[in-house]
Amino acid sequence: MSGSSLDGLDIAYCRFETSGNKNNFIVEKWELLQAETYPFSDFWKTRLRQLPGGSAFELMDAHAAFGAYLGELINRFVLDKNIDRQEVDLIASHGHTVFHEPAHGFTTQIGDGAAMAVTAGCTVINDFRSADIALGGQGAPIAPIADKMLLPGYDFYLNLGGIANITCNINGRFIAFDICGANQILNALANELNLPFDDNGNISATGELIPGLLEKQLILPFFKNNYPKSLSNQWVRDNQTVIFLENNNPIKNKLFTATELTAHLISESINIIIEKENFNKKNYNLLVTGGGAYNSFLINRIQYYLSERKIELIIPDKKIIDFKEASLMAMMGVMRMENLPNCLASVTGAERDVIGGAVFVP
Repeated sequence: MSGSSLDGLDIAYCRFETSGNKNNFIVEKWELLQAETYPFSDFWKTRLRQLPGGSAFELMDAHAAFGAYLGELINRFVLDKNIDRQEVDLIASHGHTVFHEPAHGFTTQIGDGAAMAVTAGCTVINDFRSADIALGGQGAPIAPIADKMLLPGYDFYLNLGGIANITCNINGRFIAFDICGANQILNALANELNLPFDDNGNISATGELIPGLLEKQLILPFFKNNYPKSLSNQWVRDNQTVIFLENNNPIKNKLFTATELTAHLISESINIIIEKENFNKKNYNLLVTGGGAYNSFLINRIQYYLSERKIELIIPDKKIIDFKEASLMAMMGVMRMENLPNCLASVTGAERDVIGGAVFVP
C-alpha cells in the first residue's frame, strides 16, 4: 500500500483461511505474519509529488518504473523477513494514486502490474478501483471490505491517513465515504518546520484557532455533499493544503486549526450518518487506524466533539494501526482470485458489488 502521505510503501505478509462462496464468504482465520514500511527515496517522493502536473509520457514512464521499484522493494522485504518464496501465492498492490476523478469516469494508480510481477516473480493483482468507477461508483473508499471481513464487531471505523474516511456498520450494511484531508495537511505544515510530522500533536496543542481560516474551510461545498463521495489528492492539495500553507499565521496556529477542522468534520460526519440512517443505539464504538491514531491531540479533539454521543474510541494494536490498509489489499487480492466481489456498492454507489482487480502473471 502506498498512501497519499508519501511516507513509503507498507508491505504486509498475510495468511488467510476462508470458506463459503459468493453468497456466504467467510474469513475463518487470518494472520498478519510480517510487516514493514520502506520509506520512499527522496527521488521517488519528489517524482510522485510532481507527477499530477507532468506530461503523458512522464506519467507512463513513472508507471512502468514504479512497478519495477515496487517489485524490488517486495524482493527486499522477502529477504529481510526470511520468507520462503514458495509460500507466497500472490501480491496485491494498491499502487500510488496520481488521479482520482470518478466524476470524469477514471482513477489512476501507478505501479505497472506486469513490471511488478516480472521483477518479483509472482502473480500480481492491482488496479482495484477502475471496475467500480466503470459501474458508476466512486471507486472509494475500499477499506470497508477489510472492516467487514477482518475486523468485525465495531459500529464505526475511522481511518486517519492522508485523507480521513469513515465506515459505518449498520446491522451488516456498510456505508463509507471520505471526509477531508488529514495527515496530508498536518504533515505538510510540519514539513515547514523541517519535521516529518507533528509528533503526538505536540505543536498543534500549543497553537490557537484561526477563525477566518476555519470558517472558509467549513463552507467548502464537498463537506456539505451527500455520500457516497470521495476525495482526490489534488482536491485536498488545492482546496486545503495550499490554503493552510499560504496563510500568514504561525505554523502552530495553522496546525491547531487544521486539527480542529478535521475533528469537527469527523464528528459532523458521524452525526449525519446516525441521523440519516436512523442508526440509534445507547452506546457506540469506533475503531481508529492510520497514522493519525498516534496523534493524541487530534484524538482528544475528536473525543471532545463527540462528547454528546456515547462513542468509545478504540485504538488497536500498532500492527493494525500501521498495516490495516496493506492487509486490506491482501484480502482484496484473495477475493479477486476467488472471483468474489471486493468493492461494496453500498459504499461506492456503483450499480452493483464489483470484482475489482487486474491480474498479471510473470
